[in-house]
Amino acid sequence: MPASASSLSGLLPTSPAAPGSLSAVESIRLVQALRTVPDPRRRRGRRHGLQSVLLLALQAVMAGASSWVAIAQWAATAPQALGVCGAPPSAATFRRVLAAVDIAAVEAALTVWVTGCRARAQAARPSGMTVTEGRTVVAVDGKTLRGSKDVGGQQAKLVCVYDHAHQLVLTQTAVAGGDEVAAFTAALATLPDLRNVLVTADALHCQRTHANFLAARGGHYLFTVKSNQPLLRQALRRLPWAQAPGTRRRGRGHGRTESRSIKVIDLEGTTAQALFPHARRAIKVIRRRRVGAGRPSVEIVYAITSLDHRAADPRLLAAWLQGHWAIENSVHHVRDVTQREDVSRIRLGTAPELMAALRNTAANIARLTGHANIAAAQRDAAWNPTAITDALRAA
Repeated sequence: MPASASSLSGLLPTSPAAPGSLSAVESIRLVQALRTVPDPRRRRGRRHGLQSVLLLALQAVMAGASSWVAIAQWAATAPQALGVCGAPPSAATFRRVLAAVDIAAVEAALTVWVTGCRARAQAARPSGMTVTEGRTVVAVDGKTLRGSKDVGGQQAKLVCVYDHAHQLVLTQTAVAGGDEVAAFTAALATLPDLRNVLVTADALHCQRTHANFLAARGGHYLFTVKSNQPLLRQALRRLPWAQAPGTRRRGRGHGRTESRSIKVIDLEGTTAQALFPHARRAIKVIRRRRVGAGRPSVEIVYAITSLDHRAADPRLLAAWLQGHWAIENSVHHVRDVTQREDVSRIRLGTAPELMAALRNTAANIARLTGHANIAAAQRDAAWNPTAITDALRAA
């Protein structure tokens, strides 16, 4: 007879939800999503259920664990309310099980969970916010897992999709064969609906195939244009920018002063419109930055969008264009520095991608429970382990 798997009941919150948090029914959604992940092991000899292993690993990552040994140590010392029945999984068990799990199934389960969380958050949109201001805007960008190695000895790379407004990583996809351009559509195809969604991306993804892909699914784009599209960039530079009205924003902080001027021109009837599919407007941003008493630097950025003048004004376009780079600070920097992804010893196979998915989910839970500082949320989880149960309840 196969050994019985450890129970999930010890991993789930049993007390009523705290005032201001969601119900226990809402808190169980994550576990329900993870139940769809198939267990790669044979039934005979299992001591711990796959969902228990995944949840323990997630909670250890929330507390700052970045290796199999650290995950196992956290599981061994976790309070009874967060543990499993019987002896906790060893480091070898975590390594063997999580390295063999179907990473695509894990990503799909986590995408279903986080998009559901985002949908419930969008339903509580503040009063007075217009439909245009409440538009779903997501950023797409790639990140290399520097400590990882595939069968060919190359570093793994992932493309993730990040929600601007809610600061949530919605999904991520591995880059196959080093082709990040192809991973753009693969990542977005995992989302349930792209209708009226605006996708922001850097110049690498300013591709005609991407524009057609989004248009076919009812979505829109806001792409930076650089030298990889030389004819389009040249056409944008020749537009009559001197005659276009503009707006300017100034800011000061972190020892620097910065001003941004933005101008927008409709492309109807211009040569630039014929060079890129579904293009409606062009944007020119001039950034002037001075650090301390040094000389100011000036940068000119061109962008193109499929939104017309009724869908967004220059102020919103400037905010979305600038907001795209939050993916660097809110996702890439957090995983590299706060969650120590770059120095992780988990390197082989799909295990680095699985750990990246757990790190994304840990940050998502922290933000869903009101933490603006992921490092503070991680310390809270490490010093007060019951906060993890509270976070899962509130998520």
